[in-house]
Amino acid sequence: MIETIFFEEEIYEHPTTERIRRALPRAGWVPIDRYQELFNKRHQNFKLQKKNPALILAKKYDNFVLPVPSGFGMDSHKNFYFSHMYNCLYDCKYCFLQGMYSSANFVLFVNYEDFFRSISEKIKKYKGQSLTFFSGYDCDSLAFDKLSGFANQALNFFNGLSNVELELRTKSIAIGSLLQREPLSNCVAAFSLSPAQVAKSLDSKAPSINRRISAIKQLADAGWKIGLRFDPLIYTSDWKELYSALFADIMNGLDPERIHSISYGPLRFPKKMYKKAASLHPEHKLFAFPMEETNGVVSYGTKIETQMHDFLKSELNNYISENKIFQCTI
Repeated sequence: MIETIFFEEEIYEHPTTERIRRALPRAGWVPIDRYQELFNKRHQNFKLQKKNPALILAKKYDNFVLPVPSGFGMDSHKNFYFSHMYNCLYDCKYCFLQGMYSSANFVLFVNYEDFFRSISEKIKKYKGQSLTFFSGYDCDSLAFDKLSGFANQALNFFNGLSNVELELRTKSIAIGSLLQREPLSNCVAAFSLSPAQVAKSLDSKAPSINRRISAIKQLADAGWKIGLRFDPLIYTSDWKELYSALFADIMNGLDPERIHSISYGPLRFPKKMYKKAASLHPEHKLFAFPMEETNGVVSYGTKIETQMHDFLKSELNNYISENKIFQCTI
Protein backbone atom coordinates (compact mmCIF):
# COMPACT_ATOMS: atom_id res chain seq x y z
CA MET A 1 0.00 0.00 0.00
CA ILE A 2 1.31 3.44 -0.93
CA GLU A 3 1.50 5.63 2.15
CA THR A 4 2.91 8.86 0.71
CA ILE A 5 2.08 10.68 -2.50
CA PHE A 6 4.13 13.64 -3.68
CA PHE A 7 2.37 15.72 -6.32
CA GLU A 8 3.28 18.62 -8.51
CA GLU A 9 0.83 21.37 -7.63
CA GLU A 10 0.16 22.06 -11.30
CA ILE A 11 -1.57 18.69 -11.74
CA TYR A 12 -3.45 18.50 -8.43
CA GLU A 13 -6.83 18.84 -10.16
CA HIS A 14 -6.00 16.65 -13.18
CA PRO A 15 -8.55 13.82 -13.64
CA THR A 16 -5.88 11.14 -13.17
CA THR A 17 -4.77 12.78 -9.92
CA GLU A 18 -8.36 12.90 -8.73
CA ARG A 19 -8.78 9.21 -9.60
CA ILE A 20 -5.78 8.30 -7.43
CA ARG A 21 -6.95 10.56 -4.62
CA ARG A 22 -10.23 8.66 -4.49
CA ALA A 23 -8.44 5.32 -4.64
CA LEU A 24 -5.95 6.14 -1.86
CA PRO A 25 -7.87 8.30 0.62
CA ARG A 26 -5.61 7.44 3.55
CA ALA A 27 -2.31 8.33 1.87
CA GLY A 28 -0.42 11.42 2.91
CA TRP A 29 -0.28 14.05 0.15
CA VAL A 30 2.76 16.32 -0.08
CA PRO A 31 3.02 19.18 -2.64
CA ILE A 32 6.22 19.69 -4.64
CA ASP A 33 7.29 21.93 -7.52
CA ARG A 34 8.85 19.37 -9.88
CA TYR A 35 9.35 15.64 -9.54
CA GLN A 36 13.08 15.85 -10.28
CA GLU A 37 13.76 17.46 -6.91
CA LEU A 38 12.93 14.12 -5.31
CA PHE A 39 13.49 11.54 -7.99
CA ASN A 40 16.90 12.71 -9.20
CA LYS A 41 18.49 13.32 -5.81
CA ARG A 42 21.85 11.64 -5.50
CA HIS A 43 22.86 9.09 -2.88
CA GLN A 44 19.38 7.62 -2.41
CA ASN A 45 19.11 4.08 -1.04
CA PHE A 46 17.36 2.23 -3.86
CA LYS A 47 17.13 -1.07 -1.98
CA LEU A 48 15.64 0.54 1.14
CA GLN A 49 13.17 2.65 -0.85
CA LYS A 50 12.03 -0.43 -2.76
CA LYS A 51 10.58 -1.84 0.46
CA ASN A 52 8.08 1.01 0.77
CA PRO A 53 8.21 3.31 -2.27
CA ALA A 54 6.33 6.58 -2.50
CA LEU A 55 4.30 7.69 -5.49
CA ILE A 56 5.19 10.91 -7.30
CA LEU A 57 2.54 12.43 -9.57
CA ALA A 58 3.98 14.69 -12.23
CA LYS A 59 3.51 16.29 -15.62
CA LYS A 60 5.78 15.41 -18.51
CA TYR A 61 6.70 18.21 -20.90
CA ASP A 62 8.79 16.66 -23.67
CA ASN A 63 10.26 13.46 -25.11
CA PHE A 64 6.90 11.73 -24.96
CA VAL A 65 7.66 9.26 -27.76
CA LEU A 66 11.15 7.99 -28.60
CA PRO A 67 12.63 5.56 -31.14
CA VAL A 68 13.27 2.13 -29.63
CA PRO A 69 16.90 1.20 -29.04
CA SER A 70 18.51 -0.79 -31.82
CA GLY A 71 17.70 -4.47 -31.43
CA PHE A 72 14.47 -3.94 -29.48
CA GLY A 73 11.86 -3.74 -32.20
CA MET A 74 9.93 -6.27 -34.23
CA ASP A 75 9.20 -6.02 -37.95
CA SER A 76 7.29 -2.74 -38.22
CA HIS A 77 8.80 -0.07 -40.43
CA LYS A 78 9.08 2.22 -37.41
CA ASN A 79 9.18 1.29 -33.72
CA PHE A 80 8.74 3.73 -30.85
CA TYR A 81 8.33 3.53 -27.09
CA PHE A 82 6.69 5.78 -24.54
CA SER A 83 6.83 5.77 -20.75
CA HIS A 84 3.89 7.14 -18.81
CA MET A 85 5.62 5.91 -15.67
CA TYR A 86 9.13 5.45 -14.27
CA ASN A 87 9.93 2.42 -12.14
CA CYS A 88 7.98 -0.73 -11.44
CA LEU A 89 6.04 -2.36 -8.61
CA TYR A 90 8.14 -5.48 -9.01
CA ASP A 91 11.75 -5.98 -7.92
CA CYS A 92 13.35 -8.27 -10.50
CA LYS A 93 17.01 -8.81 -9.77
CA TYR A 94 18.09 -8.36 -13.42
CA CYS A 95 16.00 -5.25 -14.13
CA PHE A 96 17.93 -2.40 -15.75
CA LEU A 97 15.80 0.19 -13.93
CA GLN A 98 17.73 -0.41 -10.69
CA GLY A 99 20.85 0.69 -12.49
CA MET A 100 19.22 3.56 -14.35
CA TYR A 101 17.52 5.50 -11.56
CA SER A 102 18.77 6.75 -8.21
CA SER A 103 15.30 6.40 -6.73
CA ALA A 104 12.99 3.41 -6.34
CA ASN A 105 9.96 5.68 -5.93
CA PHE A 106 7.32 5.58 -8.66
CA VAL A 107 6.79 8.50 -10.99
CA LEU A 108 3.44 8.61 -12.78
CA PHE A 109 3.00 11.21 -15.50
CA VAL A 110 -0.71 11.95 -15.33
CA ASN A 111 -0.99 13.90 -18.61
CA TYR A 112 -1.70 10.90 -20.84
CA GLU A 113 -3.36 13.20 -23.34
CA ASP A 114 0.01 14.72 -24.24
CA PHE A 115 1.48 11.27 -24.90
CA PHE A 116 -1.39 10.52 -27.27
CA ARG A 117 -0.96 13.87 -29.00
CA SER A 118 2.71 13.09 -29.60
CA ILE A 119 1.82 9.62 -30.90
CA SER A 120 -0.66 11.23 -33.29
CA GLU A 121 2.13 13.42 -34.61
CA LYS A 122 4.29 10.36 -35.30
CA ILE A 123 1.42 8.65 -37.09
CA LYS A 124 0.88 11.72 -39.25
CA LYS A 125 4.60 12.02 -39.99
CA TYR A 126 4.88 8.39 -41.11
CA LYS A 127 1.47 8.12 -42.73
CA GLY A 128 1.02 4.86 -44.61
CA GLN A 129 3.88 3.07 -42.86
CA SER A 130 3.41 0.35 -40.24
CA LEU A 131 4.21 1.63 -36.76
CA THR A 132 4.47 -0.07 -33.38
CA PHE A 133 4.37 1.82 -30.09
CA PHE A 134 5.75 -0.05 -27.07
CA SER A 135 4.49 0.70 -23.58
CA GLY A 136 6.33 -0.90 -20.69
CA TYR A 137 9.95 -0.01 -21.36
CA ASP A 138 10.56 2.06 -18.19
CA CYS A 139 7.72 0.48 -16.22
CA ASP A 140 5.19 -2.36 -16.33
CA SER A 141 2.24 -1.44 -18.55
CA LEU A 142 -0.47 -3.04 -16.38
CA ALA A 143 0.88 -3.56 -12.86
CA PHE A 144 -0.25 -0.09 -11.72
CA ASP A 145 -3.34 0.03 -13.91
CA LYS A 146 -5.98 -0.31 -11.20
CA LEU A 147 -4.76 3.01 -9.82
CA SER A 148 -3.63 4.79 -12.96
CA GLY A 149 -6.40 3.83 -15.40
CA PHE A 150 -3.81 4.15 -18.14
CA ALA A 151 -4.58 1.05 -20.21
CA ASN A 152 -8.21 1.91 -20.82
CA GLN A 153 -7.33 5.39 -22.05
CA ALA A 154 -4.56 4.01 -24.28
CA LEU A 155 -6.91 1.43 -25.77
CA ASN A 156 -9.51 4.10 -26.44
CA PHE A 157 -6.91 6.11 -28.31
CA PHE A 158 -5.51 3.23 -30.40
CA ASN A 159 -8.92 1.76 -31.21
CA GLY A 160 -9.46 1.81 -34.97
CA LEU A 161 -6.06 3.16 -35.98
CA SER A 162 -4.82 1.49 -39.15
CA ASN A 163 -1.20 0.37 -39.68
CA VAL A 164 -0.53 1.17 -36.02
CA GLU A 165 0.01 -1.30 -33.17
CA LEU A 166 0.24 -0.88 -29.42
CA GLU A 167 2.18 -3.35 -27.29
CA LEU A 168 1.39 -3.47 -23.58
CA ARG A 169 4.34 -5.29 -22.02
CA THR A 170 3.76 -6.70 -18.57
CA LYS A 171 4.31 -9.32 -15.89
CA SER A 172 1.03 -8.38 -14.27
CA ILE A 173 -2.22 -10.30 -14.04
CA ALA A 174 -4.21 -7.04 -13.77
CA ILE A 175 -6.01 -7.71 -17.06
CA GLY A 176 -9.45 -6.48 -16.07
CA SER A 177 -9.29 -3.37 -18.26
CA LEU A 178 -8.77 -5.61 -21.29
CA LEU A 179 -11.31 -8.29 -20.44
CA GLN A 180 -14.03 -5.70 -19.87
CA ARG A 181 -13.97 -4.59 -23.50
CA GLU A 182 -13.90 -6.03 -26.98
CA PRO A 183 -10.37 -7.01 -28.07
CA LEU A 184 -8.50 -4.58 -30.30
CA SER A 185 -7.01 -6.07 -33.45
CA ASN A 186 -4.06 -3.66 -33.20
CA CYS A 187 -3.16 -4.26 -29.55
CA VAL A 188 -0.75 -6.92 -28.28
CA ALA A 189 -0.72 -8.00 -24.64
CA ALA A 190 2.92 -9.07 -24.29
CA PHE A 191 3.97 -11.05 -21.22
CA SER A 192 7.53 -11.35 -19.93
CA LEU A 193 8.20 -14.92 -18.83
CA SER A 194 10.91 -17.16 -17.37
CA PRO A 195 10.89 -20.76 -16.14
CA ALA A 196 8.93 -21.00 -12.88
CA GLN A 197 11.87 -21.71 -10.56
CA VAL A 198 13.92 -18.94 -12.19
CA ALA A 199 11.08 -16.44 -11.81
CA LYS A 200 10.58 -17.49 -8.17
CA SER A 201 14.20 -16.60 -7.48
CA LEU A 202 14.52 -13.47 -9.59
CA ASP A 203 11.09 -11.88 -10.17
CA SER A 204 10.50 -10.54 -6.68
CA LYS A 205 6.94 -9.31 -6.02
CA ALA A 206 5.78 -10.32 -9.52
CA PRO A 207 2.93 -12.81 -10.04
CA SER A 208 4.00 -16.42 -10.41
CA ILE A 209 4.53 -17.89 -13.85
CA ASN A 210 1.45 -20.09 -13.46
CA ARG A 211 -0.69 -17.02 -12.78
CA ARG A 212 0.82 -15.19 -15.75
CA ILE A 213 0.13 -18.17 -18.02
CA SER A 214 -3.44 -18.26 -16.74
CA ALA A 215 -3.82 -14.55 -17.58
CA ILE A 216 -2.41 -15.18 -21.06
CA LYS A 217 -4.94 -17.91 -21.74
CA GLN A 218 -7.83 -15.80 -20.43
CA LEU A 219 -6.90 -12.98 -22.79
CA ALA A 220 -6.35 -15.34 -25.72
CA ASP A 221 -9.72 -17.00 -25.14
CA ALA A 222 -11.30 -13.54 -25.10
CA GLY A 223 -9.77 -12.79 -28.52
CA TRP A 224 -6.74 -10.67 -27.62
CA LYS A 225 -3.43 -10.99 -29.45
CA ILE A 226 -0.64 -12.32 -27.25
CA GLY A 227 3.08 -11.61 -27.24
CA LEU A 228 5.48 -13.95 -25.46
CA ARG A 229 8.69 -12.30 -24.27
CA PHE A 230 11.52 -14.49 -22.98
CA ASP A 231 13.87 -11.68 -22.11
CA PRO A 232 16.33 -11.94 -20.53
CA LEU A 233 17.26 -15.58 -20.94
CA ILE A 234 18.68 -16.94 -17.70
CA TYR A 235 21.38 -19.60 -17.79
CA THR A 236 21.28 -22.43 -15.23
CA SER A 237 22.64 -25.96 -15.11
CA ASP A 238 19.32 -27.34 -16.41
CA TRP A 239 18.17 -24.40 -18.52
CA LYS A 240 17.20 -26.54 -21.52
CA GLU A 241 14.78 -28.65 -19.50
CA LEU A 242 13.36 -25.60 -17.76
CA TYR A 243 12.66 -23.65 -20.95
CA SER A 244 11.26 -26.70 -22.74
CA ALA A 245 8.83 -27.24 -19.86
CA LEU A 246 7.88 -23.55 -19.84
CA PHE A 247 7.04 -23.56 -23.56
CA ALA A 248 4.95 -26.71 -23.15
CA ASP A 249 3.02 -25.20 -20.22
CA ILE A 250 2.28 -22.01 -22.14
CA MET A 251 1.20 -23.72 -25.34
CA ASN A 252 -0.98 -26.33 -23.65
CA GLY A 253 -4.51 -25.26 -24.60
CA LEU A 254 -3.38 -21.98 -26.19
CA ASP A 255 -4.50 -21.37 -29.77
CA PRO A 256 -1.29 -20.62 -31.76
CA GLU A 257 -3.33 -18.27 -33.96
CA ARG A 258 -3.70 -15.92 -31.00
CA ILE A 259 0.09 -15.52 -30.73
CA HIS A 260 1.14 -12.29 -32.39
CA SER A 261 4.89 -12.77 -31.84
CA ILE A 262 7.54 -14.37 -29.68
CA SER A 263 10.81 -12.69 -28.80
CA TYR A 264 13.80 -13.64 -26.72
CA GLY A 265 16.99 -11.90 -25.75
CA PRO A 266 20.22 -12.45 -23.82
CA LEU A 267 21.04 -11.23 -20.34
CA ARG A 268 23.17 -8.13 -20.85
CA PHE A 269 24.13 -5.14 -18.73
CA PRO A 270 26.17 -2.03 -19.40
CA LYS A 271 29.18 -2.37 -17.11
CA LYS A 272 28.17 0.45 -14.75
CA MET A 273 24.61 -0.87 -14.51
CA TYR A 274 25.86 -4.40 -13.77
CA LYS A 275 28.04 -3.16 -10.91
CA LYS A 276 25.11 -1.31 -9.35
CA ALA A 277 22.74 -4.28 -9.69
CA ALA A 278 25.35 -6.61 -8.21
CA SER A 279 25.91 -4.24 -5.30
CA LEU A 280 22.17 -4.26 -4.57
CA HIS A 281 22.01 -8.07 -4.58
CA PRO A 282 25.49 -9.28 -3.58
CA GLU A 283 24.11 -12.49 -2.13
CA HIS A 284 22.34 -13.63 -5.29
CA LYS A 285 23.85 -16.37 -7.43
CA LEU A 286 22.87 -14.49 -10.59
CA PHE A 287 25.81 -12.18 -9.90
CA ALA A 288 28.15 -14.97 -8.81
CA PHE A 289 28.21 -16.51 -12.28
CA PRO A 290 31.44 -15.72 -14.19
CA MET A 291 30.31 -13.13 -16.72
CA GLU A 292 32.25 -11.64 -19.62
CA GLU A 293 32.74 -8.00 -20.54
CA THR A 294 32.97 -6.91 -24.18
CA ASN A 295 32.99 -3.27 -25.23
CA GLY A 296 31.52 -2.17 -21.91
CA VAL A 297 28.71 -4.78 -21.93
CA VAL A 298 28.58 -7.57 -19.34
CA SER A 299 26.99 -10.85 -20.49
CA TYR A 300 27.25 -14.63 -20.37
CA GLY A 301 29.48 -14.42 -23.43
CA THR A 302 29.10 -15.45 -27.06
CA LYS A 303 29.34 -19.20 -26.47
CA ILE A 304 26.46 -19.42 -24.01
CA GLU A 305 24.36 -16.86 -25.87
CA THR A 306 24.73 -18.85 -29.10
CA GLN A 307 23.79 -22.10 -27.37
CA MET A 308 20.67 -20.54 -25.90
CA HIS A 309 19.71 -18.83 -29.17
CA ASP A 310 20.03 -22.03 -31.20
CA PHE A 311 18.11 -24.13 -28.70
CA LEU A 312 15.26 -21.66 -28.19
CA LYS A 313 14.83 -21.03 -31.88
CA SER A 314 14.60 -24.78 -32.50
CA GLU A 315 12.17 -25.35 -29.63
CA LEU A 316 9.92 -22.44 -30.51
CA ASN A 317 9.69 -23.59 -34.13
CA ASN A 318 7.81 -26.61 -32.80
CA TYR A 319 4.96 -24.34 -31.77
CA ILE A 320 4.81 -21.39 -34.12
CA SER A 321 5.96 -20.31 -37.57
CA GLU A 322 9.45 -18.86 -37.81
CA ASN A 323 8.28 -15.49 -39.13
CA LYS A 324 6.71 -14.76 -35.73
CA ILE A 325 9.92 -15.37 -33.77
CA PHE A 326 12.36 -12.52 -33.13
CA GLN A 327 15.65 -12.20 -31.33
CA CYS A 328 16.18 -9.00 -29.38
CA THR A 329 19.78 -8.07 -28.78
CA ILE A 330 19.60 -5.50 -25.99
